[in-house]
Amino acid sequence: MEAVSYPLRIPKNVIDLANLRTKEEHVDKSTALRQFLYLGARDYVMELYQKGRISLGKAAELLDVSTFDVLILVKELGYPEVTEEQLKKSRKTARSLTL
Repeated sequence: MEAVSYPLRIPKNVIDLANLRTKEEHVDKSTALRQFLYLGARDYVMELYQKGRISLGKAAELLDVSTFDVLILVKELGYPEVTEEQLKKSRKTARSLTL
C-alpha cells in the first residue's frame, strides 16, 4: 500500500488516546494514529458494503485485503449476512461505476 504525507489538524483528545495507546501497546504515536485512521476507514467501508453501496470486491480493494478477509470481517464485526437484495444492489452499483 502506498503511503502519502498529508498535513492534518488532530483533536487533542485523539492525541491523548494515541499517547495512551503508545504506553499500553508499545507502539509509536504515528503508528497509533494510523491504526485509528484505518479502524475508522474500515468501519466506513464496512458500512458502505452492508448498505450495498459498494461491492465485496470494492470493499476488499479499499481495505487492501482479499474478499475472503472482508467476509471474515463481516462475521467478526457482527454484521448481518448479506441479503440477496443487497447483492443485487451491489452489482448494480458496480456496473454503474464501470460504465
